[in-house]
This record gives sequence, structure tokens and C-alpha cells, in this order.
Amino acid sequence: MPRLADWTQASGLPRLDAQVLVSAVLGWSRAQQLAHPEYALRGTDLERLDALAARLRAGEPLAYVLGEREFYGLMFRVTPDVLIPRPDTELLVELALQKLDALPPPSTPRVLDVGTGSGAIAVALAHARARTEVWALDASASALAVAQANAWRLLSPQRAAGAIRFVQSDWFSALRHDSNAAPRFDCIVSNPPYVAQHDPHLPALRHEPALALTGQRPSADGLDDIRHIIAQAADFLHDSGWLLLEHGFDQADAVRALLTVHGWRAVFSARDLAGIERISGGQCPHPRQMQSPRKIARSTSNRKRSHVQRAGTD
Repeated sequence: MPRLADWTQASGLPRLDAQVLVSAVLGWSRAQQLAHPEYALRGTDLERLDALAARLRAGEPLAYVLGEREFYGLMFRVTPDVLIPRPDTELLVELALQKLDALPPPSTPRVLDVGTGSGAIAVALAHARARTEVWALDASASALAVAQANAWRLLSPQRAAGAIRFVQSDWFSALRHDSNAAPRFDCIVSNPPYVAQHDPHLPALRHEPALALTGQRPSADGLDDIRHIIAQAADFLHDSGWLLLEHGFDQADAVRALLTVHGWRAVFSARDLAGIERISGGQCPHPRQMQSPRKIARSTSNRKRSHVQRAGTD
């Protein structure tokens, strides 16, 4: 039976990763592990540690190995069916809260998360603003199951605005089923697929779902799904509503251009803690500002296409 200190050293993992696994299996803090290096690992504890360490050594992200990831102060369950929540995406939540808080009282804001994945954005918004009605869409039934489980665990059943409304939908298609009854939102948020089809970093992201990385329609610049959202989101916003999009580290110029050519107002980009323009958005365009698809195509055909990498990997 190996001692704890010996297993940590022989695990083939960075020390911190090994300590995280020990914490998950034994429930010990790092301080407890350092205080008891002589502890003898045995039985199922040792078997589980060896199995988890093997998965990490094979390149599986720590969040999938542990089955959870913290986001916006909440612990989310994650599986290979969903993208692992990243700290950069917390900026999207902050900006959405700012837009919702700026609405004139009295109001019951309504926000839509498009491509919800694990539900991290939708649940974080619902947790932070109990009186905000939250909807969440995703094309993947498996992802929606993860998101619904996270919402059930993390949100109060007595939440003032009720439970999150989860809908399986390829972007806005389910909301268009009855166009006369399509809901209108004060804010639409999305962390859509934005990795370019042949991005050299894709092999490092092989454990995460391709649908969340390159989308159903992979494109050379990674912006195809963002184009789709920008072209359709105004149909589901109030006149003063906002669209907020996460994108790649070098895509802000292109996303602002797409927003502008589609007539979105007050177009902007916001920088994350690393100083990178990570979120871009705009206010709902007036109908007279909308441009024809032919003009949009001409305006964007010569723009530089860029390959992008999703922020951070485990």
C-alpha cells in the first residue's frame, strides 16, 4: 500500500493535479495532504486515484475527469456532451447583468441563452437575478439534459421568475415555429461555436464536443454560426434589446463589422481580464437600418478570415 506522498510523486502528474484528485477521492484539503504524507492508500481509494490519474495522463481535461467545473461562483456538473465553462465567459454574464439592470422599472426582464451547453450562462444569470425570466436553447438533447440537471441543483424551486425554460432548438428554429407568438427578449446572449474548421489547436480540444467548437456548419473563419445569430436575433428582441456574443481572441473586428452591416446599434467590444476583446454586441437595429443579403455579402467578402482558438484548455 503506497503512502500518499509516494503516490503523489509517482502519479506522473503535476503536483497540483495529483492533489486535486486526492481531494476529490479522499475529501482532504491540500493542507491535510501535506500534514499526513504517511497516510496509506488502500482498496477502492487507491483504485479510483489510479483510474483518474490515467485519464489525466491520457489528456482528458480535469473538468471531465472530476465531472465538475466552477463558473461564476457555482459548481456545474460537466460531461463530454458539453463544452467546459471557461472563466473568460464570466464577462458575458457580467455584461448581460449590466444590460438587464439598466432596464427602467418596473420590469420583469427576459433573457435568452442561445446554445446553452452546460447551462452555465443561463443558470448564472438566473441565480444572480431571481426576478429575470430565463430561456435557454440548445440543439443537443444530451447537452440540455446536463443543463437542466445543473439548473435543478443550483436554483431555488421558489425562484421568483420561475424555472429556466429549456428548449431543444437549432438556434432560433423552435421559436419560429409559431412566428406570431415568438417571445421577445430584453437580452440575447451566446457563446457559440467559433473555432475555424482547420484550426491547428483543435487536436488539443479533441475531448470536447465538436458541435460546441466548430458547429454544425464548420467554416474557414469559424464565424458561420455567429453570422447566423446576428442575422436572426433581432426578430426575437424588444426594440431596445441587446445581443451579446463571445468570440475568439482575434475575431472582434470581424464580429463588429457583421453587427454593423446588419444595422445593429451602439456596437461595441469588451475586454476580458487579459485585455483581449472577448465579447462583442449591439442594440437591436431599427427595421430601416437592415441591409440586403447581397449588400452584406459584398461588405464582408473581402474581410480577412482568421483562425481562432477557444480560450483556455484544461
